[in-house]
Amino acid sequence: MAVNKIGEHYRCNICNNEVTVTKAGGGTLVCCGQDMELMNKQESN
Repeated sequence: MAVNKIGEHYRCNICNNEVTVTKAGGGTLVCCGQDMELMNKQESN
């Protein structure tokens, strides 16, 4: 999934690392060899 907006929150489904986007470059976030999952706003609060 491509990083599109500052402030988006992503999570790794394997190790549960979480990332908040501070600079959107359009690439993909990968952790543990898999694309990270975009979290819903409710999940990130």
